[in-house]
Amino acid sequence: MNPGDFAQWTRRFEDERARRRAQGDPDWTRRATLHPAVWAGIQRFQVGEDGDGANLIAKADEAGDDDYAQAVRLFVAEEQNHARLLARLLAAGGMPTLTGHWSDRAFVRLRRLMGLRLELLVLMIAEVVALRYYRALRDGTDDPLTTEVAGRILSDEERHVPFHCERLHASLAELPRATRRPVMALWRLLLLAASLVVAADHGPALRRLGVGRLPFVSDVTASATAVVAAVLTPRPDASASVH
Repeated sequence: MNPGDFAQWTRRFEDERARRRAQGDPDWTRRATLHPAVWAGIQRFQVGEDGDGANLIAKADEAGDDDYAQAVRLFVAEEQNHARLLARLLAAGGMPTLTGHWSDRAFVRLRRLMGLRLELLVLMIAEVVALRYYRALRDGTDDPLTTEVAGRILSDEERHVPFHCERLHASLAELPRATRRPVMALWRLLLLAASLVVAADHGPALRRLGVGRLPFVSDVTASATAVVAAVLTPRPDASASVH
């Protein structure tokens, strides 16, 4: 995939949409059984996935790249599908969804402060943290329905990170060269802060999933290296690989 060729990203999102339709939903007749702390974590992440993406779409439209704008709409649709899957998972366990959570409100407000570049930088923090969380949720429980839902979401998130990295590379290229690495250094600090907050807030759930608070933070911050490299010096034949 050539850098900046968002028509290819649009086709990739469309291919995934077609694959999901052919695959169909998980079998929701199965009941989901999890520890209350894990349910609480799923409720909070469901709130974070739920949103219309109107602000991001508007900024993508203003960027003047029709292919990118269409790819963003498809990305938002995938995020909305994640919220739907998590809501159905909660229902399978007899758990309600939340109407909101302070952490999601804080992220949304920060993302809306400035333009597309800042919105994507903040969004990337949430995406990288989510990668580690969904991997823990997929691997840390013996509940088949939860494992399937988390695996589906994780597969999508692993595509979202290189998509945003590609756009961020183009955006940071508009800045003076001397400022690009400091911007990403600050991003890494913000990612560390966010991972500490999530680890503190989700500590009981993470322990139930077999991941301690400090290992969670360590894994998230270690994954930043691949993201920074992809944003600053992407290779034409490579995408960010964050695990």
